[in-house]
Amino acid sequence: MGKATTTTRTPPFCQSKFLCLSLLYLFTALFLAFYHKVSPNNCLFRSSPFDPIQSPLFHYPPSYGEHKYAITTHRNSCSSPVMFSGYREVAEELHNLCKNSSAFVPDLKYLQGKRDTFGGNFSFKERISYFNDTKNDINVPCGFLKEFPVGDSDRIAMESCNGVVVASAIFNDHDKIRQPVGLGSKTLEITCFFVFIDDITLQGLYYHKLIPQSSPDYKVGVWRIVKVFSDELYGNPAMNGVIPKYLVHRLFPNSKFSIWIDAKLQLTVDPLLLIHSLVVSKNADMAISKHPYYVHTMEEAMATARWRKWSDINSLTRQMETYCENGLQPWTIDKHPYTTGFTLINPDRLASHTCPWWCIDLERTWTEKQSLLVPLFNELEAFNPRDQLGFAFVRDKMNPKLKLNMFEVEVFEKIVVEYRHNLKKIGDNRAGSVRVGPKRTKRASHGHFFLNESRCQNYLLTMWGESHS
Repeated sequence: MGKATTTTRTPPFCQSKFLCLSLLYLFTALFLAFYHKVSPNNCLFRSSPFDPIQSPLFHYPPSYGEHKYAITTHRNSCSSPVMFSGYREVAEELHNLCKNSSAFVPDLKYLQGKRDTFGGNFSFKERISYFNDTKNDINVPCGFLKEFPVGDSDRIAMESCNGVVVASAIFNDHDKIRQPVGLGSKTLEITCFFVFIDDITLQGLYYHKLIPQSSPDYKVGVWRIVKVFSDELYGNPAMNGVIPKYLVHRLFPNSKFSIWIDAKLQLTVDPLLLIHSLVVSKNADMAISKHPYYVHTMEEAMATARWRKWSDINSLTRQMETYCENGLQPWTIDKHPYTTGFTLINPDRLASHTCPWWCIDLERTWTEKQSLLVPLFNELEAFNPRDQLGFAFVRDKMNPKLKLNMFEVEVFEKIVVEYRHNLKKIGDNRAGSVRVGPKRTKRASHGHFFLNESRCQNYLLTMWGESHS
């Protein structure tokens, strides 16, 4: 008898090619929809240039609310306006750069002595005489004419930072401490994070039990907390924050690169990748963001006056009149490669026009870049801590010129998340505290900059395209 043959029957639903393709399409669509839902940036298969991402660096108590009130953006989060090299190659390159200390030799000598204020409060004639630092035998005023009041252990830690330093500051409990995300596995080996605070902010950290009151050295995640005895400095908390913002090369004399980040920002890209992409690969001394709204310094000055961002309007007017009288001009095509009259660190971000956004600032902590930040710090002490206002004047007058990489606002929004400032101080929740209602904002009148006898009249007419000269 012959053998019985058995045949394997194909399931009926697999015999239809159309049905198979439909099922494949259905399952693929469901997978992509699920991935899109759970992806933190809502992007499909977007590779991160700064992998590996480490586990959470710190666990905050729910009462702190470190991620409340983020400012949303309407830009495409899946397309990247900035390109990053491979993390391992970047980490190795920067590690070798930081080891080669001979390439980082400061070329400025600083004025020593004692004055009534930390910066010396020099006259305009004295300040402008230091804008040209081609003579290496001149001792330049650069703050520290009073002691910077921090503890000895903090000072030693600051001087021991010999690679990349990321610095920030919170005075008057104005912001929250936020951990960076996307750090690579080698980053903390050559990068130190420092945040400067005053006693009011320190009490808030105690209140939320972020740090123990028994320890003389404080740390929250990657951030080392440095308490500044601000009563010995300036009465204005914003001016005290200017010191670590502009004089980071004095506070961290052995660091090779620095990143300043306003405390209302959370860093979302590894700092080594940022330094490499925005400074090293561009052969720049400093990288700062363009202002998101303004091109001209006077636009920022008028907004500052109108919205009372600085209460002394007469002093603000005197500042701009002084700059106009001594040659401040609106931005024009002749000012390339500077794309605006601003620079970087805000109203709350970065900027790169004649008017910048000083919220985030990346730089080499050596050579020519100091010759911009040093005189700019002196201008801030002389007038006010609104750092966009003096930038274009100092930048255009100083010699030698800086190599500035002024990047687009889209880059700023890609590398940080911006949050609103604290609206309610910690003390408002305590028993017996008295909360003072907000003051009504008084806007400045147009007359502050529109008078016929104003020294800024030609500036304004040129800015508005109405000059006939």
